[in-house]
Amino acid sequence: MVQDLEHIEDTITNSSFWEATKNFLGLHMNIGNDISISILDVIVIITAIFITTIVLRIVLKIMIRKIPEENKGKFGVVYGYFRWLVYIIIFLITLHSVGVNITAVFAASAALLIGIGLALQTLFQDIISGIFILIDQSVHVGDIIEIDGKVGRVEEIKLRTTRAVTIDNKVLVIPNHLYLENSLYNWTQNGNTTRESVEVGVAYGSDVQLVKKLLLQAANTNESVLSEPAPSVIFTNFGDSSLDFKVSFTIADSFKAQFPKSDIRFEIDRLFRENNVSIPFPQRDIHIIKT
Repeated sequence: MVQDLEHIEDTITNSSFWEATKNFLGLHMNIGNDISISILDVIVIITAIFITTIVLRIVLKIMIRKIPEENKGKFGVVYGYFRWLVYIIIFLITLHSVGVNITAVFAASAALLIGIGLALQTLFQDIISGIFILIDQSVHVGDIIEIDGKVGRVEEIKLRTTRAVTIDNKVLVIPNHLYLENSLYNWTQNGNTTRESVEVGVAYGSDVQLVKKLLLQAANTNESVLSEPAPSVIFTNFGDSSLDFKVSFTIADSFKAQFPKSDIRFEIDRLFRENNVSIPFPQRDIHIIKT
């Protein structure tokens, strides 16, 4: 008899607990006049987002398993856009599944969305530009770019900005919308090698063949200059005060082009001094006419 009474009490207690839990989960929160959501609905939404996160991580690991290392960074950016799109779709589907009026959600948030859209036009431009970067593949991680007079190596392409590092190891944060408003120079889209040049003028009367020989020697002896294609010298102009030449050469790392170019200028100056080739400075003759 005692055991029966205890069993009845446990049953009543458990029944009361589950009834209280059910009532708690059934509590509704009203958002506006048309939107009502319960605590159970919130738990369902959180669970759906959590499961979606796990699934997306598994899918990412499977998809990048056979992707080359140099393309994983670019794929990661594309995956970032896709992930947020999936989250939005799952969120809306879950809301609809738990009985929330999606139309009412859009109607209630229309004014807010308009205000945010007007205030964040530049942000939207950045995001759209980021998508364009991925579609036309004009910029990749590791590329050396020049935009608005600034040069840097791309380290990361994010949803809103592109992060690059300059030759001085300064971080350059570029809003993506600038790609639509400015001319972009991609130094490495055709490969890491680039054709560089150093210009110099010599005095009138100099042996131009000797000048050509010395310029080629200065370029060929530099360790950073590639042998193929071979350096070349162009006689560019008869200047006002000098005969103008340009020595062109190819280097493997355009990001550090200023260093071999500086070394070649040092070598040109040394060779010219040894061979009595002078670099002139502008001169003007003044004739004074007495009246």
